[in-house]
Amino acid sequence: MAGQTDNSTTAGRPAWLAHLIRGLWQENAIFRQLLGMCPTLAVTAALKPALTMGAATTFVLVCSNLVVSAMRKLLVGHLRILMFTLTIAAFVTVADLLLQAFLPEMSERLGPYVPLIIVNCLIIGRAEACASRQGVWTSLADALGMGLGFTLALCILATVRELLADGALFEIAILPASFENWNVMKLPAGAFLTLGILLGLSNHFLRKGK
Repeated sequence: MAGQTDNSTTAGRPAWLAHLIRGLWQENAIFRQLLGMCPTLAVTAALKPALTMGAATTFVLVCSNLVVSAMRKLLVGHLRILMFTLTIAAFVTVADLLLQAFLPEMSERLGPYVPLIIVNCLIIGRAEACASRQGVWTSLADALGMGLGFTLALCILATVRELLADGALFEIAILPASFENWNVMKLPAGAFLTLGILLGLSNHFLRKGK
């Protein structure tokens, strides 16, 4: 795939569509590649912060992929990682400032995890594996697929944890008042437990599908 252009096809699909679909499941950053584990475990105690983190990561991923793809012919071997990092850092700063301006409570709740998007291996990995080798449209599709797949995985984790911890979703009560909350789901142990179970289920269904 690394040497294909925007007009190439994969298994009868345009390259951009193959990149988009792959990011949603086949190469899902959390369930398949185990990337971005820090925010995955830290911000999925509830659905709102998980969705916000996913949206911020997708924004940075899309913007950085587009810029890296646009300047891919100017990349110099020993400077490429530095250029990737500076590009990503610029868009992380934009995302952080936008959250502080328009969602100050959520920005405070997420704390240092938004600036830490800079070191998320998912983003720099897609810059190296796709954006620096492919055209703008393919890079955009790749970023959207990976970003939406990452967001979907965060939201699945957060849904399970918030529902079992508080009997609610988006802070709206879902389960009956008689439900006994699982307080462990608010703790790091609950994050590890939920992630482990979901990873096991995803591996099971993947093998079953094959």
